[in-house]
Amino acid sequence: MFKNPKAKRLSLIAICALIVIAIIWAIVWAMTRSKGGYPRGGAVAVKVATAIRGNAPLEITALGTVNSTYSVTVRSRVDGQLMKLHFTEGQFVRQGQLLAELDDRPFKAQLLQAEGQLIRDKALLENARLDLQRYRQLLSQNSIARQQVDTQASLVRQYEGTVKFDQGAVDNARLQITYSRITAPVTGRVGLRKVDLGNIVHATDEQGIVTITQEQPINVFFSIPEVELSRVMAAYATDNRLEVEAWDRDDKNLLSRGVILALDNQLNTETGTMGIKAKFENTDRKLYPNQFVNIHMHLGAVQDTVLVPTVAVQLGKQGHTVYKVNADNKVSLVKVKIGDTSGENTIIESGLEAGDVVVTDGVDKLRDGSSVRVVEQMAQPEAASPPVQPDEATTQKAKGAPNGN
Repeated sequence: MFKNPKAKRLSLIAICALIVIAIIWAIVWAMTRSKGGYPRGGAVAVKVATAIRGNAPLEITALGTVNSTYSVTVRSRVDGQLMKLHFTEGQFVRQGQLLAELDDRPFKAQLLQAEGQLIRDKALLENARLDLQRYRQLLSQNSIARQQVDTQASLVRQYEGTVKFDQGAVDNARLQITYSRITAPVTGRVGLRKVDLGNIVHATDEQGIVTITQEQPINVFFSIPEVELSRVMAAYATDNRLEVEAWDRDDKNLLSRGVILALDNQLNTETGTMGIKAKFENTDRKLYPNQFVNIHMHLGAVQDTVLVPTVAVQLGKQGHTVYKVNADNKVSLVKVKIGDTSGENTIIESGLEAGDVVVTDGVDKLRDGSSVRVVEQMAQPEAASPPVQPDEATTQKAKGAPNGN
């Protein structure tokens, strides 16, 4: 049939290519059909949800770092040998509790010297005062020169200054003895000790003896993006003690509840964020310094509004739209005006009413007027509920309560 071997070879290649294309098309068609992309009757398989009317809680989520309210390095204020330790590593201590003792014998010896000098100078002062009293009596009888009286009065004032100096030396020696007993400056948990018994410690030691971190109350620092600034400032102006929740790293378990303590006074131009500090009582000590937590900051709630799952809202050339399922199982492309997000839901300010059914999955296969076949009805959006206890909140979180935006 083909006299030219080259033409014969090209024909065989073309036939093989057509066969391969046909096989690939058949496989793709079978896979698409099995996934419901082209179901019977031309209806598109979709998942839907029903819009509801209720109160929409508003919150912002962020990643926070737990910071101790006070973190103190305990140092000796005098030099001396470490004789006793009155704490164990990791122990919880109270402010003023004795932590360590230095050898106080050198300071006691200094105190004895200072007290002896004070007694001596007090005796000299008393004698000078008696002499001044005699000289003044003799001066009144014109039996002594005034210069001698003035000289004695000056000597009395000199001894008075010496006695005050000696009293200061005594007080200082007593203070050194007090400093040899090292106490906790704040209430908190002690860390690992930096020095062992028998070592000579100095007031200039940088590492100190131990560190104490305060855990009750405790602070959490987090940042919010600049685009959320207006929402936060508006809510903060209404209530300067906004509620904040700290969740674990997996965002599944509630650790503690607190309130906003302070907002930073300026934005960070490098990151475009604003820092916020929240305060937690941390009575059960679930928050630990330098721990990473997920923060949920509550901004109040929008009352009596329409809510739909955020996944149902699309953004295109016409703005924000949703596919609304009509009674005849056909969809209409509806333009909506959205408000803030509330967890996994979006507030619809106009365009939908409570009870309208919207498509949440399968939107990419739809056009205005497309026929649909509902394969799954999503749970209705959850409205705001009264405050719950931590255990209840944790249970709701595990069941899929709104996580914030």
